[in-house]
Amino acid sequence: MTLAASILLAAAFTRTMERVSTMDPAQARSVYDTHAIGLVYETPLEVDYKARPYRLAPGFCELPEVSQDGLVYIFRCRAGTSGALTVGDMVRSLERLRDPDVASPNGWMMKGVDTVRAIGDEAVEIRLKRRCHYFPWLMAMSATAVRGKDGEGSGPYELTRWRRNHEMVFTRRSGWRGECAAHGFDTVRYLVVDDASTQWLMFLRGELDFLGEIARDNWDSIVGEGGRLDPSLSAQGVRLYTMPAFDVMYVGINMNDPVLGQNRKLRQALNAAFDYPAWEKFYNGRIVRCDGPVPPGVGGRLETPFKYAFDLDLARRLVAEAGYPGGTDPKTGRRLTLTMSIGRASQESREAGELMAAFYEKVGIRLELDFKTWDAFLRAVSEGRVQLYRMGWVGDYPDAQNFLQLFLSKNTSPGPNHSKYSNADFDREYEAALDATTEAERDARWIRCQEIVREDCPWVFTHYNKAFFLTRPTVGNFVPTCFPDGAEKWYEKVSPAF
Repeated sequence: MTLAASILLAAAFTRTMERVSTMDPAQARSVYDTHAIGLVYETPLEVDYKARPYRLAPGFCELPEVSQDGLVYIFRCRAGTSGALTVGDMVRSLERLRDPDVASPNGWMMKGVDTVRAIGDEAVEIRLKRRCHYFPWLMAMSATAVRGKDGEGSGPYELTRWRRNHEMVFTRRSGWRGECAAHGFDTVRYLVVDDASTQWLMFLRGELDFLGEIARDNWDSIVGEGGRLDPSLSAQGVRLYTMPAFDVMYVGINMNDPVLGQNRKLRQALNAAFDYPAWEKFYNGRIVRCDGPVPPGVGGRLETPFKYAFDLDLARRLVAEAGYPGGTDPKTGRRLTLTMSIGRASQESREAGELMAAFYEKVGIRLELDFKTWDAFLRAVSEGRVQLYRMGWVGDYPDAQNFLQLFLSKNTSPGPNHSKYSNADFDREYEAALDATTEAERDARWIRCQEIVREDCPWVFTHYNKAFFLTRPTVGNFVPTCFPDGAEKWYEKVSPAF
């Protein structure tokens, strides 16, 4: 490699990314969409890159002024950081979320908003229908990003090349005056590389600066005893970072499905038959046992043992009580067969699906796997054309509400309640939590919500992730964060040794 080529690569930050389906903030459906959107667009607020515990920081706007009754928020545009975009663009961007013609899957974020209006040329007033303790966090989510009439953004980068299903290239926006690394990367490249082994080889060759997922088959060659990086990699300047991930992984159950939707014992059985110890071994111990929808570290989380954790005897009893003794339907004499849809056909997802099928074989249930492209999978889940579906939810903000909203009946798809779950008791407790005037009262309501969900089992609770990251020595100022959208603007390029 020539000196000139090395310098060029050093100015570009390159990583792999799953397929991005849209750059329209209102239409973002996945974390992959929001990663890309965070580079091009600014949200009214953002999450402080380094502060722990997490806190909000100014974005397109300064931190808001809030009325005494908590119903009115005034967001003042930050001078000099928004380029040609205006408060009018912010108003229009937010209104698009609830425009029926846009049909945004993120429209739920605006359900508590009464009015949005510009105040002169410098501020936006948002009036809520009711108090909402987490509302400011919504203004840091990618869906609320400020977008111009023609799709232009005011973020640190511009999307300059997009070869769908292959590559996205973002170039630092000329004259951008927002806050970012003093010696940041001029270019950010996202590459679609499906094969985990290929990703690892590219990282070893220096073609990737960052690896956000360590494949199961490569784990032992990268991380040794005690979670330490292999010395041969440390000698190359590679750094390993780890942190608890702010997510929950699950197998969703379509509650409108005629087999599963009205059969709670069968749903409970699917949880009791899920062999977590084998699952943890499959994932090299990089996961944490999941006992409900709210991950550790979030206030109001229910800490009691999950009644339907792995127990084969219990699972077999529940399958029989559900009307399928030994997994057989007495009316037809046939085995109960369920279908799980999966949004990618990688080797790891296939092996994980086959392992899960082996779990259910032990209680007499046949599990068939239905692999789809990511876009087709998202559409099928949103439209309810699945029976079971493997999915995850990455936290948008550190509040139990962010995870429990996935079970609110009025949030049914295209909102985040993809399982079409509906329980009047849950809805009542959820609404009471929102109206609570103290944190203790709110947390007590959140705990009751979790008790209801854990009994109804609209999901098979699989695991919470531990996040591991690898960076090449070309990357400086990297801080692991649960809110990585647009975080590349903080990375500093470090000149490689020649």
